[in-house]
Amino acid sequence: MTLAPAAPSRRKRLSLPIQMLVGFVAGIVLALISPSIAVAMQPFGLAFIEAIKMIVIPLIISAVGLGAYRMGADIKQLGRVAAVAFGWFYFATFLAICIALALDLLFHPGVGVNLVPTGKAPANIATSINWVKFLLDLIPANIVQAMAEQKTLPVLVFTVLFGLALAGIGHKAKPIVDVLEALMDAMFKLTGWIIALSPIAVFGLIAYLFATQGLHTILALGELIVLEYVGLGCMVVIFWIMMRALGERPMTVTRQVLEPVILGFTTRSSEVTLPVHMKKLEEMGMPSRIVSVVLPLGYAFNIDGTTLYIALATTFLAEAYNVTLGWSGYLAVLITTLIASKGGANIPSGGLVILATVLTAVGLPVESIALIAGVDAFLDMGRTAVNVFGNTVAAKLVMRFAGRDITDEVYAT
Repeated sequence: MTLAPAAPSRRKRLSLPIQMLVGFVAGIVLALISPSIAVAMQPFGLAFIEAIKMIVIPLIISAVGLGAYRMGADIKQLGRVAAVAFGWFYFATFLAICIALALDLLFHPGVGVNLVPTGKAPANIATSINWVKFLLDLIPANIVQAMAEQKTLPVLVFTVLFGLALAGIGHKAKPIVDVLEALMDAMFKLTGWIIALSPIAVFGLIAYLFATQGLHTILALGELIVLEYVGLGCMVVIFWIMMRALGERPMTVTRQVLEPVILGFTTRSSEVTLPVHMKKLEEMGMPSRIVSVVLPLGYAFNIDGTTLYIALATTFLAEAYNVTLGWSGYLAVLITTLIASKGGANIPSGGLVILATVLTAVGLPVESIALIAGVDAFLDMGRTAVNVFGNTVAAKLVMRFAGRDITDEVYAT
C-alpha cells in the first residue's frame, strides 16, 4: 500500500487586525527604547495615508454614483434612506453631547487644574460658521478642481446628482454605468493591496506619535484623556445596545469592522478609513447602494466621537478658567455643539472650527485651545475610532428601517 504524501503544513497567518495591534504595540516599544529611530518611522505612516487618500475621490465617484443611479428609479426610496440616516445622525450627536456634559457634572476634570499652554492655538481660526458660504461651497463651480483639492462634500453632492441624472436617461446610461462598476471594482482591489501594508503604517505612525509627544504629555492632562475615553466607551455600549435591538450580534459586527476602526484610531483620519469601511460593509452583505449613500454622508455629518470631545473640552476649559457655566451654559454648549457639528464637514480643520465656535458661544477665549493642544493627538485617536464605528451603526439602522427591499439589481427602463 502506498501512502499518500503528507499535505504541506500551512502556518496560520495572523488576521490583519491582530497584525495592526502588533504594529501598534511595537511602535510604542520603539518610541520608549529609541525615540530618535521612532521619529524616523513617520514616513511609513504618511505614505500609507497618502495612498489611501489617492483612491478616496475615485471611490466616491464610482460607488456613490452607482448608489444614486440604482436608487434613481425610486426617489422616495432615496429620500427615506437619507431621512433615517439624518434622524440617527442628530440623535447620536445629542447622546454624545449629553454624555460629555454628564461626565463633567460628575467629575469636574478642569477644577483646580491651573493649566499652562502645551501647544499653540491655530492662527486666525474662525470662531463661527458662515452658513451661507457653507451651503454655497456644496455646489462645486469646478468639479475637477474640487476633486483635486480633496473636497469630499462638494464631490459627494455632484456625484449624487450625476447618478440620479444617469437613472433619468435610462438605457443610454449603461456604458457609463459599466465604467463606474469597473472603476469601483478596481478601487476595491487597490484598497486591498494598500491595506495589506497597514500594520507597517500603524507601527510608523504610533512610533512617531509617542516619540514626539511622549508619556509625560499624556500625564499632564490625564484626567481629561481618561474621561473622554470613558465617554467614548459609553457611546460604544449604546451602539452595541442599538445593534442588539436591531437583531445583530454586537461583538460579531465589532470584529467585522475592526480593521477600519483600528485604522481610524492610529491614523486619526476618518477619510482614510472610508474605502476599507465601505468594502467591509459590502462583504458583510449590505447592498452597495446603501453603503455608498449612508457612509459618505455619515463621515461628513455623523462625528459622534468628535462631538463628545468638543462638549467635554469646552466644559473642561471653562473649569480650568474658573468659569461657572450653570444650567444655561450647559444648554448653550448642547445647542451650539448640536448645530455647529453639522456645519464643520466642509471646512478645513473643521473640528477646531466647531470647538472655537462653541468656546465663543459660552464666552471663553479661543486661545484656550492651546491648553489641550499638546494632548489633542491622543484625544483624536479615540474620537476618530468612535466616529468610524458610529457610522457602522448608522448603516445598520438604515438597512433595518429604510432598506428592506433594496438590492443591488441595476435599474433599467
